[in-house]
Amino acid sequence: MEHVLEVARFLPMTTAPATAGREALGTTIRAAAAGDQDACSRLYADFVRLVHAILLGRVPRRDVDDLVQDVFVAAFTRIGELRDPAAFGAWLAAIARNRATDYLRRARDQMPLPDDLPGGDPIEADTLAVLDVIRRLPEAYRETLLMRLVEGMSGAEIAERSGLTPASVRVNLHRGMTMLRKRLGSHEWVGR
Repeated sequence: MEHVLEVARFLPMTTAPATAGREALGTTIRAAAAGDQDACSRLYADFVRLVHAILLGRVPRRDVDDLVQDVFVAAFTRIGELRDPAAFGAWLAAIARNRATDYLRRARDQMPLPDDLPGGDPIEADTLAVLDVIRRLPEAYRETLLMRLVEGMSGAEIAERSGLTPASVRVNLHRGMTMLRKRLGSHEWVGR
């Protein structure tokens, strides 16, 4: 547990604003809507961590990568419908949330593994336990924490990509970390 929280302490909260401003984003989105593969690649590179974090907070880890691809296919198919390029991050996040909801509706029942099944690396077990605790946090905290802790995004990047204000991101991260520390403090950790 401590290694997860220690990593968060060393990640910078803010960085210089991203070089692509709203105008550049609008240009990239229009190019992607016109079929420019390079523009699609730039959008993917800029927003994949946002989508990954949202899905990771909702669906089994083994299915996240496939769903990330599904989200971008859906987004690039419908990108011409986007009226405000500045809302791309929020629009993409909504697609990711909806895709996760659809996936969970269709997910088949799975049999749980027995508790006494021998496990793997204790660090991975700790990480999965922390992820499970994060998944139980309120959505706003869950998503910003996953973007920060798992995806390594700065506060400024989270704000820019998600459409939240920098102040909202700071509040969500602070409250989420406080809630996470409190909940983790009551867990017994595998391998400890």
